[in-house]
Amino acid sequence: MRVNGPTQDQAGVRAVLGAAEAALGSHLYDATDLGGSARSTVLRCRSELHGSVVVKAYADDPAALGAFPAEAAGLSLGLAGPALLAADPGHPLIVMRDLGSGPTLADLLLGADSATAQEALLGWSRALGDLAARSVAYEAEFDAGVERYRRGHPTWMEGMSQLGTVGRLPELLDRVEVVAPPGLDADIAEIRALADSPYKGLTPGDTCPDNSMLTGDGMQLLDFEGAGYQPVFLTAAYCRMPFATCWCAFRLPGNIGRRAEAAFRRRLLPVYPQLADDTVWEHGMRRAVAAWSVMTLGAVRYATEEDYPLHSTRRPAPMSRQLLTYRWQSLLRDLEPSGDLPAFAELLRALLADRSALWQPEPLPAFPALLSRPAM
Repeated sequence: MRVNGPTQDQAGVRAVLGAAEAALGSHLYDATDLGGSARSTVLRCRSELHGSVVVKAYADDPAALGAFPAEAAGLSLGLAGPALLAADPGHPLIVMRDLGSGPTLADLLLGADSATAQEALLGWSRALGDLAARSVAYEAEFDAGVERYRRGHPTWMEGMSQLGTVGRLPELLDRVEVVAPPGLDADIAEIRALADSPYKGLTPGDTCPDNSMLTGDGMQLLDFEGAGYQPVFLTAAYCRMPFATCWCAFRLPGNIGRRAEAAFRRRLLPVYPQLADDTVWEHGMRRAVAAWSVMTLGAVRYATEEDYPLHSTRRPAPMSRQLLTYRWQSLLRDLEPSGDLPAFAELLRALLADRSALWQPEPLPAFPALLSRPAM
């Protein structure tokens, strides 16, 4: 079979297509390589029974074999993302309905149409909130799906929990030669206690702007490789920071970020009415943003050696020192008025006085689309 696009390993692609046809029970043709990643091969094909479909085959390495059960189980619930048409744990691969080739949220935020970008951002946050709310009753079903598709490796959520990483904060500080302030152990325990939150929901995991796409049905969530249940505050933190672990992370000017967070929160209230209480919400949000901020500290050593763009090819992209400084400043502004996590706040002040003062980065700019006119 001829394959359009950049794929070099034609024999490997033929094997993928053969396994996908067997799982789907339908002949596939006109395959086009969509690029994929080091973890996967992704092909758009035509199916005699299902029209345009996307086949995603996972590489034979621990990260990919942990991504497969999370994605297959997450999509099998049918709560968000492309419809799952078939899954083969033996290969392993999934076949999904094709959502088309619309712009991603990253494309829109880096573009020039302010109104479309803002509405897409709100649509993205509502989609995340809807998924979290709808999923509350399905955690046992998701867990059973993960076990059904598991290939002997932990999922990303199991193996690399951000709340687990918080416990390594003293080690991370030692690596970048920053002295831990007194009382930090108590704040670490306080942040990690977020794991016991009763307010949990399903997330795709990697909820970055380039993993959601504008379609005729609105914003659709893509990429469930990191899917799992977590405290909803950790998902909402992507609205506030914004985009906790993403390369595409510029400022959201005006109140657009808070509007996105509020849209996510409103979707949760039918299942978690307690989250209407601002005290409950802010308590969880401060800890969630702190947890994600710990995960970024691994970049401090590299940013000290060299300032670098957070994406190797796409432009614009924030510089590492810009984004770290902005993260520290933003969280400190949240912590200081409340008096919450005082030792963690002291750590942020030390990082700003030490690294940021040495770096003197340019202020983090706003997303280009949101510069064209003030945020609504």
